[in-house]
Amino acid sequence: MISIGERINGMFKDVRESIKNKDPKAIQELAKKQTEAGATYLDVNVGPAATDPVDAMKWLIEVIQDTVKTPIAIDSQKWDIVEAGLSVVKNDVLINSTKSDPEELDKYMGIAKDYNASLICLTMDKHGIPQDVEKRMEFVMQIVEKAVEHNFPMEKILIDPVLFPINVDQKQPALMFDIFSQIQMISDPAPQRNVGLSNFSQGTKEKKLLARTFLTMGIAYGLNAALMDVLDNDLMDAAITAEIIMNKNVYSDSYLTAFRK
Repeated sequence: MISIGERINGMFKDVRESIKNKDPKAIQELAKKQTEAGATYLDVNVGPAATDPVDAMKWLIEVIQDTVKTPIAIDSQKWDIVEAGLSVVKNDVLINSTKSDPEELDKYMGIAKDYNASLICLTMDKHGIPQDVEKRMEFVMQIVEKAVEHNFPMEKILIDPVLFPINVDQKQPALMFDIFSQIQMISDPAPQRNVGLSNFSQGTKEKKLLARTFLTMGIAYGLNAALMDVLDNDLMDAAITAEIIMNKNVYSDSYLTAFRK
């Protein structure tokens, strides 16, 4: 499971204050904790409050890289912030994210290839997010075709079908499972399948239970990456166990501990 730790985000008060005061303590602590929890990547999002988001992205990445070796996910829709982040990254990197407009895919796949980065591609364009499986799969095919055109490694593509909150549209989980299954069959190797997990259960009373249940069910349908709260031990344990049950990892009595090493 590609677990992208969501916590270093300027939407959170402690991160926002760290950026404002250039105080690395909270960032260092979050980087260490998420790494120890088993995060594959640490998502870095400066949030909307940074007065100089380009400088803030560079500063955050430099603090994290001085603290842990965990790869970075640069999370921004703004090109200058993405470029700034890439300019200081030392290890493997993931760009989060691009839309499916052809010109956007050309632009982001070009820079991702230059930096040997993985890339999250959303099944949406400048007109918005389609509500049906068929249109989202059209975007998936467009992404795959662009990857072939750019000779971009398919295993470095993470397709995100854009998961809506369940309290907004209860039909969405079943649609997601259908899309995950279809993506697995469109190429060999297939692109990775990613979701923003916390978005699914935001504003709900049983937030953690809903996220945990969706994640384990999604893994059965081919989901293999998520932007998620890796500090939720029950969530991480459920994901690790689901992959054991799906025969994606080797079982041992200490499999939970082994995964986090």
